[in-house]
Amino acid sequence: MGKLDGRVVLISGAARGQGAAEARLFATEGGKVVLGDILDDEGEQVAAELGPHRARYVHLDVREETDWRAAADTAERVFGKVDGLINNAGILRFNELAATPVAEFREVVDVNQTGCFLGMKTLAPRIERAGGGTIVNTASYAALTGMALLTAYAATKAAIVGMTRVASMELAGRGVRVNAMCPGAIDTPMTNPAQAAESGLSGVRLDTAVAQESATAAFYAKLIPQGRMGRPEEVARLALFLSCTDSSYVTGQPFVIDGGWLAGVSVL
Repeated sequence: MGKLDGRVVLISGAARGQGAAEARLFATEGGKVVLGDILDDEGEQVAAELGPHRARYVHLDVREETDWRAAADTAERVFGKVDGLINNAGILRFNELAATPVAEFREVVDVNQTGCFLGMKTLAPRIERAGGGTIVNTASYAALTGMALLTAYAATKAAIVGMTRVASMELAGRGVRVNAMCPGAIDTPMTNPAQAAESGLSGVRLDTAVAQESATAAFYAKLIPQGRMGRPEEVARLALFLSCTDSSYVTGQPFVIDGGWLAGVSVL
């Protein structure tokens, strides 16, 4: 028996990184997944890998309410219901507070914060109709503590934690549990220059990106007690816990997964 037998989960940002890892693990655990993203070729490849009886890909721009409705409709049409949501899609921008253009700030808010809000707004009533289920929102380590150059990103991730708590209170009586994950540095194309260069998404030469990756790994090795960045598969296992009955009495909580980064400052 898989931990998600009989479950149907919609995952945003599922074409690569954490979202793709979550889709693969959820399918392995017996769930059926609808993968949403704007990276259509990559998303289709992941869905094809999992097979038509387990997965479907849909184009999903999380900023657009109509896209969310279409994705939820696809889940119900193809698999009969939708009783889970992973709000994974997000973007990261580094900039000093005073140097951050308003357009850049709003772009991050639109994807990270509004996208999460629209996902919950659209899916919560459908999950309730399906007999209850789970929502897992992807926040960040930066939602809980400060980090320079992340004003826009940290603001949106802190908002996700706040929305998670409110939604959990509103939806608990309707059979819907809502929790948040707060990853630290995870080795994905969003944070790893070499991965982004290999996919052709960064505009950075691969040799330059590899050098940047080495510097990034050394940087995090000094900050993180476990001495390394996390892996998408590790975040996926937390998402699985929060989406299955193992966490049946857990709702409204932010779960940090950061290799000990938030524990304090190392002087060793």
